[in-house]
Amino acid sequence: VQVAESGGGLVQAGGSLRLSCTASEVTFDDTAIGWFRQAPGKEREGVSCHSNRDGNTYYIDSVKGRFTITSDNAKNTVYLQMNGLKPEDTAVYYCAVAEVCTGTGLHGTNAWGKGTPVTVSP
Repeated sequence: VQVAESGGGLVQAGGSLRLSCTASEVTFDDTAIGWFRQAPGKEREGVSCHSNRDGNTYYIDSVKGRFTITSDNAKNTVYLQMNGLKPEDTAVYYCAVAEVCTGTGLHGTNAWGKGTPVTVSP
């Protein structure tokens, strides 16, 4: 499984970014895709995930109402639309391919991307 993220960058607070995650060498319809982030000096946390099998989605409380995860199965790509960005959203965002996405997040992760940095200035 190959995973590649794109779309990170520098944005002012209140701005928007859209991250993309493309997975190859995998049966995309049978996977779940998730986004994690790790800020400097902090542990990695799960941000959002989407099940391509049943459409189930999950968001961490701090991004609910601001971030939206969608999937384009024809392109083997999952998007994370991030609106209303805050400085505390600054982190390296990683995409992961896994078995399932449930109400508690992504489970059974088996492949990771290299990450894309997001910086939100005050």
